[in-house]
Amino acid sequence: MGRLAQTDGLTEIQRDILATVRDFVDKEIIPVATELEHRDEYPTAIVEGMKQLGLFGLTIPEEFGGLGESLLTYALVVEEIARGWMSVSGIVNTHFIVAHMINAHGTQEQKEYFLPRMATGEIRGAFSMSEPGLGSDVAAISTKGVRDGDHYVLNGQKMWLTNGGTSTLVAVLCKTDEGGSTPYRNMTTFLIEKTAGFGPNPTVPGLTVPGKIEKMGYKGVDTTELVLQDVRIPADRVLGGVPGKGFYQMMDGVEVGRVNVAARGCGVARRAFELGISYAQQRSTFGKKIAEHQAIQFKLAEMATKVEAAHQMMVMAARKKDGGERNDLEAGMAKYLASEYCKEVVEDSFRIHGGYGFSKEYEIERLYREAPMLLIGEGTAEIQKMIVGRRLLEEYKLAD
Repeated sequence: MGRLAQTDGLTEIQRDILATVRDFVDKEIIPVATELEHRDEYPTAIVEGMKQLGLFGLTIPEEFGGLGESLLTYALVVEEIARGWMSVSGIVNTHFIVAHMINAHGTQEQKEYFLPRMATGEIRGAFSMSEPGLGSDVAAISTKGVRDGDHYVLNGQKMWLTNGGTSTLVAVLCKTDEGGSTPYRNMTTFLIEKTAGFGPNPTVPGLTVPGKIEKMGYKGVDTTELVLQDVRIPADRVLGGVPGKGFYQMMDGVEVGRVNVAARGCGVARRAFELGISYAQQRSTFGKKIAEHQAIQFKLAEMATKVEAAHQMMVMAARKKDGGERNDLEAGMAKYLASEYCKEVVEDSFRIHGGYGFSKEYEIERLYREAPMLLIGEGTAEIQKMIVGRRLLEEYKLAD
């Protein structure tokens, strides 16, 4: 390891977890990532390895069979995994968000039913808020849940589900119109168990996962739509047991998800830096290694500074949340900074590689296609700046 992206104040247990994950990434992910990505192949063996390491239960409390670790530990693990292959970090991210939502907002019965099997990876979670015409305007949600006795009937179409096909539990946000005074109090999160796979679901009549969405990057992990046609869900599968709280539950999930996306940006940027500084010491032009050219040294210096700054911002946001403090300001800053810096570091590494960076034989080509997803995942840069700007105005409001 180099000196970049180090984290002060970690416990011995945290250091041991990170060392184990780093070793797993170096031995089991990096050697096969590019080949699997080019084939758009789901990393089954890698996922099984993560199950054995207990990573699916990393933040789930020990009473439910998890490791009970902090958001910071999880974010640092995600950073290491994304350094190996960003798609793999996406496989655990939505699972982590759903587990966090159930642990923070679920009924005791829901926690006891779902969390132990989520900790082992037997149940794998997906998170469904977006819709084809929704974008960042969550108030415009159109997927609807209507009460019918002791069930709800769900109708609508959801979009951009990471792990939509491979998951067996989906947290779905629907409009329920049960008396809230604002659109945000008329949304409910439903916990839908399903069978993994594509097409009409054999265990949930009316639920269909049409197939994988073809993407320029972020391959391997499945990204899908979700179609609901008169899907009947028991009322006890409302997250928390009370309708109308879905928006706030989802926003809590997104808030920790933003720290995760920041961590992914840190991991991809660190890998791009590693590839760039290594290649610069191997490639020669005009009679010397290109690392000896001042222009390349300047680029490496800028890349390293961005890697370090993004990492420390991400760590601060995670520690705020772990300390029980409001962290939407820091999470928004971290997500914005890390994703933008990731894009810039990857592009600079791509430039250092020259023409070879355009070849699929070189790992940087994959990173160049993966980085753009971080610019839009869990809210665009513009959304992050709106969140940060509003919070700053709250913090620095002038007295009347």
